[in-house]
Amino acid sequence: MKLQAFLLWGTDDVKPPEGKAYKPVEPEIRLKLKDLPLKWTNWFEVNRKDFSLAQSATKEVPISDKCTLNLTRFIHHEVEVTLIGKGKEVVKRKQSLPKGEMLVLGGNAPNSTAWLLVLKRLE
Repeated sequence: MKLQAFLLWGTDDVKPPEGKAYKPVEPEIRLKLKDLPLKWTNWFEVNRKDFSLAQSATKEVPISDKCTLNLTRFIHHEVEVTLIGKGKEVVKRKQSLPKGEMLVLGGNAPNSTAWLLVLKRLE
């Protein structure tokens, strides 16, 4: 199973924070986020990781210096994802992730902003 993980930052500001090289999210992800009940209007990509996850395997994937994913792949398309932020478990979810689908996990950030992790299955 080939996957991409995107760490995103959400805000109502039209630009990323000064001094940050964040770029606007891809159109496909923007469409996915529009369907969710999120209050922020702009999303920026902070980081992206491509990786593979073998059948019945568990893997730890660092996304940033403060964010890590722990993933376990079960039968067929089912994965369990644990999102670790600043050394603490933020959320844990187990669900099917067919090819082309996305899983969105997130939390609050300071100053009325948010961060999300989007996990996209490529193959």
